[in-house]
Amino acid sequence: MCYEIGDLPFQTLLPAIGGAEDQLARLDEAVRRSPVGKGFVERGHFFDAAASMWISGELVHVEDLVLHDAHMDVRAPTHELIISHAILRSRRRIADADPAWAVSGSGLLALSGLRSAPDGAAEFEQGPVDDGGGNDSLRGEEALSAEFAAIDAVLERSRRILEGAPAVHTERPQSVIVGDLVVRDAEWDERGRIEQWHAVGREVEDMPPTLAAAVLWEAWETLEPLQNKHWLGPLVVGAWLRSRRKVASHLFCINVGLKTIPRERRRSRSKTTRLLAALDAMSAAGDAGMKEISRLAQAREQMQRRLRSRRSSSSLPGVIDLILSRPIVSATMIAKEVNVTPRGALNLITELGVREMTGRGRYRAWGIL
Repeated sequence: MCYEIGDLPFQTLLPAIGGAEDQLARLDEAVRRSPVGKGFVERGHFFDAAASMWISGELVHVEDLVLHDAHMDVRAPTHELIISHAILRSRRRIADADPAWAVSGSGLLALSGLRSAPDGAAEFEQGPVDDGGGNDSLRGEEALSAEFAAIDAVLERSRRILEGAPAVHTERPQSVIVGDLVVRDAEWDERGRIEQWHAVGREVEDMPPTLAAAVLWEAWETLEPLQNKHWLGPLVVGAWLRSRRKVASHLFCINVGLKTIPRERRRSRSKTTRLLAALDAMSAAGDAGMKEISRLAQAREQMQRRLRSRRSSSSLPGVIDLILSRPIVSATMIAKEVNVTPRGALNLITELGVREMTGRGRYRAWGIL
Protein backbone atom coordinates (compact mmCIF):
# COMPACT_ATOMS: atom_id res chain seq x y z
CA MET A 1 0.00 0.00 0.00
CA CYS A 2 1.29 3.44 -0.95
CA TYR A 3 -0.05 6.72 0.42
CA GLU A 4 -0.17 9.76 -1.86
CA ILE A 5 -0.91 13.25 -0.55
CA GLY A 6 -2.10 14.54 -3.91
CA ASP A 7 -3.48 18.02 -4.50
CA LEU A 8 -5.02 19.44 -1.35
CA PRO A 9 -7.95 21.92 -1.55
CA PHE A 10 -6.24 24.72 0.37
CA GLN A 11 -9.12 27.16 -0.09
CA THR A 12 -11.40 24.71 1.72
CA LEU A 13 -8.83 23.87 4.40
CA LEU A 14 -7.55 27.40 5.15
CA PRO A 15 -10.25 28.40 7.72
CA ALA A 16 -9.75 25.18 9.67
CA ILE A 17 -5.96 25.55 9.47
CA GLY A 18 -6.12 29.08 10.84
CA GLY A 19 -8.39 28.07 13.72
CA ALA A 20 -6.20 25.10 14.66
CA GLU A 21 -2.98 27.14 14.48
CA ASP A 22 -4.47 29.81 16.73
CA GLN A 23 -5.84 27.39 19.33
CA LEU A 24 -2.63 25.39 19.58
CA ALA A 25 -0.51 28.51 19.95
CA ARG A 26 -2.77 29.86 22.70
CA LEU A 27 -2.78 26.54 24.55
CA ASP A 28 0.99 26.16 24.34
CA GLU A 29 1.53 29.62 25.79
CA ALA A 30 -1.07 29.07 28.53
CA VAL A 31 0.49 25.78 29.65
CA ARG A 32 3.98 27.30 29.64
CA ARG A 33 2.99 30.29 31.77
CA SER A 34 0.35 28.78 34.06
CA PRO A 35 1.29 27.68 37.60
CA VAL A 36 -0.90 24.60 37.05
CA GLY A 37 0.82 23.70 33.78
CA LYS A 38 2.57 20.66 35.23
CA GLY A 39 -0.66 19.33 36.70
CA PHE A 40 -2.45 19.94 33.41
CA VAL A 41 0.16 17.89 31.56
CA GLU A 42 -0.16 14.95 33.98
CA ARG A 43 -3.96 14.99 33.85
CA GLY A 44 -3.84 15.17 30.07
CA HIS A 45 -2.09 11.80 29.88
CA PHE A 46 -5.04 10.12 31.59
CA PHE A 47 -7.75 11.91 29.61
CA ASP A 48 -6.04 11.28 26.28
CA ALA A 49 -5.53 7.58 27.02
CA ALA A 50 -9.21 7.16 27.90
CA ALA A 51 -10.24 9.15 24.80
CA SER A 52 -8.06 6.92 22.62
CA MET A 53 -9.93 3.86 23.85
CA TRP A 54 -13.27 5.60 23.31
CA ILE A 55 -12.36 6.32 19.69
CA SER A 56 -11.54 2.64 19.14
CA GLY A 57 -14.93 1.64 20.55
CA GLU A 58 -13.92 0.68 24.09
CA LEU A 59 -15.02 2.37 27.30
CA VAL A 60 -12.43 2.89 30.01
CA HIS A 61 -13.27 5.05 33.02
CA VAL A 62 -10.61 7.61 33.84
CA GLU A 63 -11.09 6.82 37.54
CA ASP A 64 -10.21 3.16 36.98
CA LEU A 65 -7.16 4.15 34.95
CA VAL A 66 -5.91 6.46 37.72
CA LEU A 67 -6.28 3.76 40.36
CA HIS A 68 -4.69 1.11 38.14
CA ASP A 69 -1.73 3.40 37.51
CA ALA A 70 -1.35 3.83 41.28
CA HIS A 71 -1.60 0.01 41.79
CA MET A 72 -4.76 0.51 43.83
CA ASP A 73 -7.39 -1.23 41.68
CA VAL A 74 -10.76 -1.76 43.31
CA ARG A 75 -11.47 -4.69 40.96
CA ALA A 76 -9.64 -6.98 38.56
CA PRO A 77 -8.33 -4.93 35.62
CA THR A 78 -10.01 -5.55 32.28
CA HIS A 79 -8.25 -6.07 28.96
CA GLU A 80 -9.28 -2.58 27.87
CA LEU A 81 -7.84 -1.09 31.05
CA ILE A 82 -4.52 -2.81 30.42
CA ILE A 83 -4.36 -1.35 26.90
CA SER A 84 -5.25 2.14 28.13
CA HIS A 85 -2.48 1.89 30.71
CA ALA A 86 -0.05 0.96 27.93
CA ILE A 87 -1.15 4.13 26.11
CA LEU A 88 -0.61 6.11 29.30
CA ARG A 89 2.91 4.74 29.75
CA SER A 90 3.74 5.41 26.09
CA ARG A 91 2.58 9.01 26.42
CA ARG A 92 4.80 9.52 29.45
CA ARG A 93 7.73 7.91 27.67
CA ILE A 94 7.31 10.20 24.66
CA ALA A 95 6.83 13.27 26.83
CA ASP A 96 9.97 12.57 28.85
CA ALA A 97 12.14 11.92 25.78
CA ASP A 98 13.72 14.33 23.35
CA PRO A 99 11.06 16.01 21.14
CA ALA A 100 12.45 14.43 17.97
CA TRP A 101 12.94 10.93 19.39
CA ALA A 102 9.41 9.55 18.98
CA VAL A 103 9.18 10.51 15.30
CA SER A 104 12.61 9.16 14.41
CA GLY A 105 12.95 5.74 12.85
CA SER A 106 14.57 4.17 15.91
CA GLY A 107 12.16 5.85 18.30
CA LEU A 108 9.03 4.70 16.50
CA LEU A 109 10.39 1.17 16.17
CA ALA A 110 11.12 1.13 19.91
CA LEU A 111 7.63 2.40 20.75
CA SER A 112 6.01 -0.14 18.46
CA GLY A 113 7.98 -3.03 19.95
CA LEU A 114 9.86 -3.81 16.73
CA ARG A 115 13.21 -3.48 18.54
CA SER A 116 16.07 -1.73 16.77
CA ALA A 117 15.84 -0.31 13.28
CA PRO A 118 17.04 -2.46 10.37
CA ASP A 119 19.98 -1.47 8.23
CA GLY A 120 19.08 1.42 5.98
CA ALA A 121 15.87 2.29 7.85
CA ALA A 122 14.73 5.78 7.02
CA GLU A 123 14.86 8.31 9.80
CA PHE A 124 12.25 11.03 10.06
CA GLU A 125 14.26 13.97 8.79
CA GLN A 126 13.05 17.25 10.23
CA GLY A 127 13.47 20.51 8.37
CA PRO A 128 15.42 23.39 9.88
CA VAL A 129 13.68 24.76 12.93
CA ASP A 130 14.42 28.08 14.52
CA ASP A 131 14.85 27.10 18.16
CA GLY A 132 17.02 29.98 19.29
CA GLY A 133 20.36 28.52 18.22
CA GLY A 134 19.87 25.08 19.74
CA ASN A 135 20.11 23.11 16.49
CA ASP A 136 23.58 21.81 17.33
CA SER A 137 22.44 20.38 20.64
CA LEU A 138 19.33 18.93 18.99
CA ARG A 139 21.45 17.09 16.39
CA GLY A 140 23.63 15.79 19.20
CA GLU A 141 20.61 14.46 21.04
CA GLU A 142 19.23 12.84 17.87
CA ALA A 143 22.56 11.06 17.46
CA LEU A 144 21.85 9.24 20.72
CA SER A 145 18.50 7.87 19.52
CA ALA A 146 20.11 4.67 18.20
CA GLU A 147 21.78 4.03 21.57
CA PHE A 148 18.51 4.62 23.38
CA ALA A 149 16.77 2.19 21.02
CA ALA A 150 19.38 -0.46 21.82
CA ILE A 151 18.79 0.07 25.54
CA ASP A 152 15.03 -0.24 24.97
CA ALA A 153 15.60 -3.51 23.13
CA VAL A 154 17.62 -4.93 26.04
CA LEU A 155 14.93 -3.89 28.52
CA GLU A 156 12.22 -5.46 26.36
CA ARG A 157 14.11 -8.75 26.10
CA SER A 158 14.65 -8.75 29.86
CA ARG A 159 10.95 -8.16 30.43
CA ARG A 160 10.04 -11.07 28.17
CA ILE A 161 12.45 -13.40 29.95
CA LEU A 162 11.11 -12.41 33.37
CA GLU A 163 7.51 -12.89 32.24
CA GLY A 164 8.28 -16.22 30.61
CA ALA A 165 7.40 -15.05 27.12
CA PRO A 166 9.27 -16.59 24.18
CA ALA A 167 11.96 -14.43 22.63
CA VAL A 168 11.44 -13.26 19.07
CA HIS A 169 14.48 -13.65 16.82
CA THR A 170 12.92 -13.51 13.36
CA GLU A 171 12.58 -10.42 11.21
CA ARG A 172 8.82 -10.89 10.85
CA PRO A 173 6.56 -11.24 13.89
CA GLN A 174 5.55 -14.77 14.80
CA SER A 175 2.02 -15.80 13.90
CA VAL A 176 1.19 -16.20 17.59
CA ILE A 177 3.07 -14.75 20.55
CA VAL A 178 1.80 -16.71 23.52
CA GLY A 179 3.18 -14.35 26.16
CA ASP A 180 1.29 -11.40 24.64
CA LEU A 181 -1.78 -13.38 23.54
CA VAL A 182 -1.60 -11.59 20.20
CA VAL A 183 -2.40 -13.05 16.78
CA ARG A 184 -0.30 -11.46 14.03
CA ASP A 185 -0.48 -11.52 10.26
CA ALA A 186 2.88 -12.72 8.96
CA GLU A 187 2.34 -10.83 5.68
CA TRP A 188 1.84 -7.49 7.42
CA ASP A 189 5.00 -5.53 6.64
CA GLU A 190 5.08 -3.22 9.66
CA ARG A 191 8.59 -1.92 9.03
CA GLY A 192 7.80 -1.14 5.41
CA ARG A 193 4.61 0.71 6.32
CA ILE A 194 6.43 2.73 8.97
CA GLU A 195 8.99 3.74 6.35
CA GLN A 196 6.15 4.81 4.05
CA TRP A 197 4.71 6.94 6.86
CA HIS A 198 8.14 8.50 7.37
CA ALA A 199 8.24 9.31 3.65
CA VAL A 200 4.95 11.19 4.05
CA GLY A 201 6.54 13.09 6.93
CA ARG A 202 9.35 14.27 4.70
CA GLU A 203 6.84 15.50 2.12
CA VAL A 204 4.91 17.67 4.60
CA GLU A 205 7.88 19.46 6.14
CA ASP A 206 7.08 22.73 4.35
CA MET A 207 3.37 22.71 5.26
CA PRO A 208 1.90 24.59 8.23
CA PRO A 209 2.36 22.42 11.35
CA THR A 210 -1.35 21.74 11.90
CA LEU A 211 -2.02 20.80 8.27
CA ALA A 212 1.06 18.59 8.24
CA ALA A 213 -0.11 16.92 11.46
CA ALA A 214 -3.55 16.33 9.94
CA VAL A 215 -1.96 14.74 6.87
CA LEU A 216 0.25 12.54 9.06
CA TRP A 217 -2.76 11.43 11.10
CA GLU A 218 -4.73 10.67 7.95
CA ALA A 219 -1.77 8.77 6.50
CA TRP A 220 -1.50 6.68 9.69
CA GLU A 221 -5.20 5.86 9.52
CA THR A 222 -4.85 4.83 5.89
CA LEU A 223 -1.59 2.90 6.03
CA GLU A 224 -2.27 1.24 9.43
CA PRO A 225 1.44 0.55 10.03
CA LEU A 226 0.99 -1.46 13.24
CA GLN A 227 -1.33 -4.41 13.67
CA ASN A 228 -1.84 -4.23 17.41
CA LYS A 229 -0.83 -0.70 18.39
CA HIS A 230 -2.89 1.45 16.07
CA TRP A 231 -3.42 3.83 18.98
CA LEU A 232 0.22 4.89 18.69
CA GLY A 233 -0.52 7.08 15.65
CA PRO A 234 -2.12 10.10 17.41
CA LEU A 235 0.62 10.00 20.05
CA VAL A 236 3.32 10.20 17.39
CA VAL A 237 1.44 13.01 15.64
CA GLY A 238 1.42 14.90 18.93
CA ALA A 239 5.15 14.24 19.25
CA TRP A 240 5.64 15.59 15.74
CA LEU A 241 3.88 18.85 16.70
CA ARG A 242 6.22 19.00 19.69
CA SER A 243 9.28 18.46 17.51
CA ARG A 244 8.14 21.32 15.26
CA ARG A 245 7.87 23.56 18.37
CA LYS A 246 4.20 24.20 17.66
CA VAL A 247 3.19 22.71 21.01
CA ALA A 248 6.50 22.60 22.85
CA SER A 249 5.19 22.74 26.44
CA HIS A 250 3.53 19.31 26.46
CA LEU A 251 2.47 16.31 24.39
CA PHE A 252 -0.69 17.47 22.63
CA CYS A 253 -3.87 15.48 23.45
CA ILE A 254 -5.29 15.10 19.97
CA ASN A 255 -7.48 12.15 21.00
CA VAL A 256 -9.45 14.44 23.31
CA GLY A 257 -10.39 16.48 20.25
CA LEU A 258 -11.02 13.46 18.00
CA LYS A 259 -13.52 12.21 20.55
CA THR A 260 -15.74 15.22 19.81
CA ILE A 261 -15.73 14.59 16.04
CA PRO A 262 -18.49 12.28 14.70
CA ARG A 263 -17.25 8.97 13.36
CA GLU A 264 -18.85 9.72 9.98
CA ARG A 265 -16.37 12.58 9.54
CA ARG A 266 -13.33 10.76 10.90
CA ARG A 267 -14.01 7.73 8.67
CA SER A 268 -15.40 9.56 5.66
CA ARG A 269 -14.52 8.36 2.16
CA SER A 270 -13.48 11.90 1.28
CA LYS A 271 -9.89 12.78 2.16
CA THR A 272 -10.81 16.45 2.47
CA THR A 273 -13.49 15.62 5.04
CA ARG A 274 -11.03 13.52 7.04
CA LEU A 275 -8.43 16.30 6.99
CA LEU A 276 -11.03 18.84 8.11
CA ALA A 277 -12.04 16.46 10.90
CA ALA A 278 -8.43 16.26 12.09
CA LEU A 279 -8.03 20.05 12.01
CA ASP A 280 -11.31 20.56 13.85
CA ALA A 281 -10.19 17.97 16.41
CA MET A 282 -7.05 20.00 17.09
CA SER A 283 -9.13 23.13 17.59
CA ALA A 284 -11.52 21.26 19.90
CA ALA A 285 -8.63 19.81 21.92
CA GLY A 286 -7.05 23.24 22.22
CA ASP A 287 -10.32 24.78 23.38
CA ALA A 288 -10.86 21.99 25.92
CA GLY A 289 -7.31 22.48 27.17
CA MET A 290 -7.83 26.21 27.70
CA LYS A 291 -10.98 25.52 29.72
CA GLU A 292 -9.16 22.89 31.77
CA ILE A 293 -6.30 25.32 32.50
CA SER A 294 -8.77 27.95 33.73
CA ARG A 295 -10.61 25.41 35.88
CA LEU A 296 -7.41 24.12 37.47
CA ALA A 297 -6.10 27.64 38.10
CA GLN A 298 -9.31 28.62 39.87
CA ALA A 299 -9.28 25.43 41.95
CA ARG A 300 -5.64 26.00 42.90
CA GLU A 301 -6.37 29.55 44.02
CA GLN A 302 -9.22 28.36 46.22
CA MET A 303 -7.12 25.62 47.81
CA GLN A 304 -4.14 27.94 48.30
CA ARG A 305 -6.30 30.09 50.58
CA ARG A 306 -6.39 27.17 53.03
CA LEU A 307 -2.62 27.44 53.42
CA ARG A 308 -2.72 30.80 55.16
CA SER A 309 -1.28 30.75 58.66
CA ARG A 310 -0.12 27.15 58.12
CA ARG A 311 3.25 25.94 59.33
CA SER A 312 5.97 25.43 56.72
CA SER A 313 6.05 21.66 57.33
CA SER A 314 2.34 21.23 56.52
CA SER A 315 1.42 18.38 54.15
CA LEU A 316 -1.32 20.39 52.46
CA PRO A 317 0.90 21.73 49.61
CA GLY A 318 1.76 18.17 48.61
CA VAL A 319 -1.90 17.19 48.65
CA ILE A 320 -2.77 20.20 46.46
CA ASP A 321 -0.13 19.21 43.90
CA LEU A 322 -1.46 15.64 43.83
CA ILE A 323 -5.05 16.77 43.35
CA LEU A 324 -4.05 19.08 40.51
CA SER A 325 -2.13 16.30 38.73
CA ARG A 326 -4.76 13.53 38.91
CA PRO A 327 -8.41 13.41 37.78
CA ILE A 328 -9.29 11.78 41.11
CA VAL A 329 -7.45 10.94 44.32
CA SER A 330 -8.24 8.48 47.09
CA ALA A 331 -7.24 8.55 50.75
CA THR A 332 -4.70 5.79 50.10
CA MET A 333 -3.12 7.76 47.25
CA ILE A 334 -2.84 10.85 49.45
CA ALA A 335 -1.40 8.84 52.34
CA LYS A 336 1.24 7.32 50.06
CA GLU A 337 2.13 10.66 48.42
CA VAL A 338 2.61 12.77 51.56
CA ASN A 339 3.55 9.91 53.90
CA VAL A 340 0.66 10.16 56.37
CA THR A 341 -1.88 7.68 57.70
CA PRO A 342 -5.17 7.10 55.87
CA ARG A 343 -6.95 8.85 58.71
CA GLY A 344 -4.59 11.79 58.37
CA ALA A 345 -5.25 11.85 54.62
CA LEU A 346 -8.99 12.15 55.29
CA ASN A 347 -8.33 15.06 57.63
CA LEU A 348 -6.21 16.82 55.00
CA ILE A 349 -8.80 16.41 52.27
CA THR A 350 -11.48 17.72 54.62
CA GLU A 351 -9.43 20.83 55.32
CA LEU A 352 -9.07 21.54 51.61
CA GLY A 353 -12.78 21.17 50.96
CA VAL A 354 -12.36 19.27 47.69
CA ARG A 355 -15.53 17.86 46.19
CA GLU A 356 -16.18 14.15 46.74
CA MET A 357 -16.88 12.31 43.49
CA THR A 358 -18.08 8.84 44.55
CA GLY A 359 -20.49 9.42 47.40
CA ARG A 360 -19.97 5.88 48.65
CA GLY A 361 -18.97 4.92 52.15
CA ARG A 362 -16.73 1.95 51.34
CA TYR A 363 -14.81 3.67 48.57
CA ARG A 364 -14.34 7.42 48.51
CA ALA A 365 -12.51 9.62 45.99
CA TRP A 366 -12.14 13.34 45.46
CA GLY A 367 -11.27 15.50 42.49
CA ILE A 368 -11.70 18.74 40.58
CA LEU A 369 -14.65 18.82 38.20
